[in-house]
Amino acid sequence: MNPRTTRFDVLGQLGALRRYARSLSRDASEAEDLVHDALVRAYERRSSFRSGGNMRAWLLSILHNAFVDRVRSRSAEAARAAESVRLGETALPAPQEHSVRLAQVRDAFMALPEEQRAALHLVAIEGLSYQEAADALAIPLGTLMSRIGRARAALRAMEDGVPARGSHLKIVGGPQ
Repeated sequence: MNPRTTRFDVLGQLGALRRYARSLSRDASEAEDLVHDALVRAYERRSSFRSGGNMRAWLLSILHNAFVDRVRSRSAEAARAAESVRLGETALPAPQEHSVRLAQVRDAFMALPEEQRAALHLVAIEGLSYQEAADALAIPLGTLMSRIGRARAALRAMEDGVPARGSHLKIVGGPQ
C-alpha cells in the first residue's frame, strides 16, 4: 500500500472517539460536540498527520486537546463571571449623588467669609505653603492659620449637619 494514496479516513475511528469523548465529558451531547470539534480540527490539520502514523492515536490526541481547551475556556469564563460579580458588588454610588455632594461642598465653601475662603483656597486648592499664602494675603502667619482653622471648622460643621457657630469672640460694647 502506498502511504501517499492512503485516504484520510476517520470514519473507522468514530467509535473510539465517541467513547473517549464520553469518558472525558461524562455527557452524551457534550461528547458529540467534542467529537465534532476534534474532527473539524483533524480535517484542518490533516497535512500534519504523518503518513503511516497511528490515525487513532492522532485523533485521540486532537480530541484530548479539544477537551482541555474547553475546560480551560470554561474555567476562564467562570473566572471572568466571578470577577464581574465581584466588581458589580463594589459599584460606585450614582454619579448624581457625587454631583449633589460636590455642589454642597462648593456651596459651603462659597458661604465662608471672604477672608477664610481666600486663606483656605490658597492653601488647600492652590497648594501654597502657609507662609506663601500669608505673604500673598499680606497677613501674619498666625492670622492665616486662624482663618484656615475657622474655615475648616465651618466646613466640618456643615459636614456634621451642625450649624456653624459664630465666632467665640465677643464684641466689646455690643449687645449682651
